[in-house]
Amino acid sequence: MSKQFEFADFVEEFKVPFIAYEKREGYWKTNGDWVPAGKPVPINLIGIVLPLTEDDLQYSESGSYSVKDRKVYTTHKLEMGQRIQYKGITYTIQNFKDYSDYADVNIYFARWAGNEP
Repeated sequence: MSKQFEFADFVEEFKVPFIAYEKREGYWKTNGDWVPAGKPVPINLIGIVLPLTEDDLQYSESGSYSVKDRKVYTTHKLEMGQRIQYKGITYTIQNFKDYSDYADVNIYFARWAGNEP
């Protein structure tokens, strides 16, 4: 089944850069030594980062949002709790709107976390 709505071109046209911090998991070396998880690694991504609408600001499953929170449209997969940084401000991915049956972009709600990555 093909997607009904193709927004990837829209994202490409209005894209802005942002940074996503990927967690690095710990792992076992072949010699049996444990290597602990490292600091999150910054990854440069693109997407559309927008203020929330009046409807978005109402209560949701994860609580209420504030005017400092953002909605992120991207073709990349992000994880719940993952930190992103846009214009020097850090946000935490809080919610995901699953439109994967209808669109080729991922829509996330990001809660304002301040200036720390």
